[in-house]
Amino acid sequence: MCGIIAAVAQRDIKKILLEGLRRLEYRGYDSAGLVLVNISGKAKRFRCVGKVNELIKLIKKNKPQGYYGIAHTRWATHGTPTKINAHPHISEYISVVHNGIIENYESLRVLLIKRGYYFQSETDTEVIAHLVHWEKKQNSTLVESIKKVVSQLDGTYSIVIMDCRNPTELIGVCSGSPLIIGLGVGENFIASDQLALLTVTSRFIFLEEGDLIKITCHTVDIFNIKGKLIKRPEIKIYEKHDAIDKGFYKHYMKKEIYEQPITLKNTLEGRLNNRNINLNELDAYTDKTFLKVQHIQIVACGTSYHSGMVGRYWFEALSGIPCSVETASEFRYRQIAKRQGNIIITLSQSGETADTLAALRLSKKLGYLCSVTICNVTNSSLVRESDLSLMIRAGTEIGVASTKTFTSQLVVLLMFVIHISRLHGMKKQVEHNIVRALKTLPTHIKQILSMDKNIEILSKNFYNKNNALFLGRGNQYPIAMEGALKLKEISYIHAEAYPAGELKHGPLALIDIHMPIIILAPKNYLLKKLKSNIEEVYARGGQLYIFADENAGFVNSDRITIIPLPHVEEIITPILYTIPLQILSYYVGIIKGTDIDRPRNLAKSVTVE
Repeated sequence: MCGIIAAVAQRDIKKILLEGLRRLEYRGYDSAGLVLVNISGKAKRFRCVGKVNELIKLIKKNKPQGYYGIAHTRWATHGTPTKINAHPHISEYISVVHNGIIENYESLRVLLIKRGYYFQSETDTEVIAHLVHWEKKQNSTLVESIKKVVSQLDGTYSIVIMDCRNPTELIGVCSGSPLIIGLGVGENFIASDQLALLTVTSRFIFLEEGDLIKITCHTVDIFNIKGKLIKRPEIKIYEKHDAIDKGFYKHYMKKEIYEQPITLKNTLEGRLNNRNINLNELDAYTDKTFLKVQHIQIVACGTSYHSGMVGRYWFEALSGIPCSVETASEFRYRQIAKRQGNIIITLSQSGETADTLAALRLSKKLGYLCSVTICNVTNSSLVRESDLSLMIRAGTEIGVASTKTFTSQLVVLLMFVIHISRLHGMKKQVEHNIVRALKTLPTHIKQILSMDKNIEILSKNFYNKNNALFLGRGNQYPIAMEGALKLKEISYIHAEAYPAGELKHGPLALIDIHMPIIILAPKNYLLKKLKSNIEEVYARGGQLYIFADENAGFVNSDRITIIPLPHVEEIITPILYTIPLQILSYYVGIIKGTDIDRPRNLAKSVTVE
């Protein structure tokens, strides 16, 4: 959510800032802006509602130059998406960009109005600009002024501030929302995401909670939360900076769906031998901890929460260890009963999800045995703050709706389940069977991707629907939830998921000829019961679309459409059965003309509550 990029250099930086903003578009935003200061010290601000391309047009028209500057894409929290609410915000000579939320902004606003300040916007960010301006007038240095301001702010945020009278130094603050430094030669950068800077540097410093930084063209100073000048490690990142290239695909989402055979190979690489799981990230010391485990707590949000729900089925079936799954926004705000032998597993694509990060920090106060994160972004806050991390290796995912990261997350989670279960007495043959099944995944996913045209034709039955119901049993219920979420995200059709066995407890009232029902039907011990549930729906006029194991014995009829899927080991069906639901939601979105990669009101990385 929101994006920051800033630079101090000895060259014109406007193209760097604009390209950085373009690379941050995937995070979700509704407006964009920047402030540039040229070599003569003249500052100019440009802001617009809508896409970064609109800002690019504005810059091309006005042709400003700038050696120093800050830029921002805004996802509205306080105040509607308007030009006046777009960042940067200015208080005379102080310019500010800000990610996050200032929770006490209303009381600060009242204070500042009493001091004679006039507010042009509805945002909480403008409060920061005026506070810095006020403190700077008290003859403080910019760094000292900002330290005084930070002590007055409640909330989570990352901020970059520039004094346009002395733009050769930029100040940044990291407090609950990510911020990084990009190191150059005779130039330095600040951003909320390394992707914004990969075209100009591969050298980064990742900031810790509470850090305050000052950068110039040639120097970087970092102060920790106690105000002490410190060093943070420099990290080289060799990620390809062309990750935002769609290639011959029209949308990132489709590209990322089709990348899944490759991403799963990357996820599995080096972690499987002939018959066993080999997680090199874990060692004998951690295994001693895992032997003490009596309960597993999984915490996540959104799509990652659905991964966690699948994980619960796997953990309890294979290890016999009780497992709980909870959304992070609920976990962090309730009274939690302490358990003996508890570990916490956090799941996140970005590693910066605000609620999940807060849940991890809470777990440290509750005395958990250890914390494990399953994540896609190296050096993210969750990875740095967890005791152990398992990287999913899915590569950069640009589309807001998670696709390849979800399946890679499930694969890593399953491998971790096997690792824990092996320590707790799981039979060797079970592990051998699962390893064999995992090795087949890329091939089976290619088979499903070859059904693309058939699913595209199927999607035409959904474009004029207002509601849809997804049904699954056992570990397919979370996949039904994920399918419903994808359809909501991409097509804006209201969709719900239910355990098929719950139909009699309310959902049957929804069934009529206008309600499409999507059913997940692998060939397993629940198939007979699922077929009974299907009969209940069919008898009430429902239009059924059944994604079924090719050997499950279903046949097409007047109101039943069968989409046959390859027969695979039951343990990996949740991974496989999510693929056709991703394709379906993509094509329904295409028909409805939605913004596939950046659905309205949504952000890729949810870094605020």
